[in-house]
Amino acid sequence: MSKLPKKYAFTDLSDYGRAGGRFIASNLKETSFTPIHITTAFICAGIAAVFCIHYGLYGAAAVLLILKSILDAADGELARIKNTPSYTGRYYDSIADIILNFLILIAIAQATQTPLWFALIAFLGLQLQGTLYNYYYVILRNRHNGDTTSRVFENVTPLALSGENQATVNSMFLMYTILYSAFDKAIYWLDPKAIRGTKLPGWFMTAVSVFGLGFQLLVISLLLFFRLEIYIIPTLLTMTLLIPVFIGVRKLL
Repeated sequence: MSKLPKKYAFTDLSDYGRAGGRFIASNLKETSFTPIHITTAFICAGIAAVFCIHYGLYGAAAVLLILKSILDAADGELARIKNTPSYTGRYYDSIADIILNFLILIAIAQATQTPLWFALIAFLGLQLQGTLYNYYYVILRNRHNGDTTSRVFENVTPLALSGENQATVNSMFLMYTILYSAFDKAIYWLDPKAIRGTKLPGWFMTAVSVFGLGFQLLVISLLLFFRLEIYIIPTLLTMTLLIPVFIGVRKLL
C-alpha cells in the first residue's frame, strides 16, 4: 500500500483494485494522461453502471463497478508515480464518489421497487461507514508520514500545491465541504478521542476496511452478478450497524 510506509501497512479489504491501478498508472507514467483524466474515466464507468442497473444489465453493471474501483486506485497511483499530488484531484475524486454512490443506490432502489426513503437511509449509512474508515485511515497516514493530501480535519481551505490553481482548489473544497461536512462531524462526534489514541493496529484497520468504498462496491457487484439485487440495500443497512461496534473496539484499544 503506497499510502503508508511498509512498516505500517495492513491488508486493506477495500483496496483489491490497487494492483490493477498500479499497472494502469505505470503504463501512463510517460504519457500526457493526468490523475484528473483517470478520475473522469471512473466517473464514466460509474455512470455506465447506473444505466446498466436501470436497464437490468446487472452482470455488466458489476463489471463496471469493479472497473470503477480499479480506476479509483489508479488516479492516486498516477499522482504518486508522477509526483503530482493535488488537492484538486483529491476533492474531485471524493465529490465524484459521493454523487455516484447516491445515483447507484437510487438506481438499485428503482430496479428493486424499494422505497426511495429506504435507499436514502442506506446511502447515509454507506457514507457514514466510509467516513469512519477514512477517519481512522487518515489519522494513521498522518501519524506515520503517509500520504497527506487527505487531512483529518477538512475545515480550512488548503493552499494549492505546485501545478494547481488556488481558485480551483477553493471551489472544489467548497463543494467537498457541502457534501461531506455533516458526515465528518457525525463521525468525529462519535469518536473524538481517536485523533489522540495511540493504537490503530493492522488487524483492526483490516476489519474496519470493510467500510472502504472498494469493499462496498464489491459487495454490491457480487449481489448484482448473482441476481440478488433485492438484498443490496438491506445488506448496506445491516453493515451500518457495525459502526458502533468498531468505535467501541477502537475505544478499548
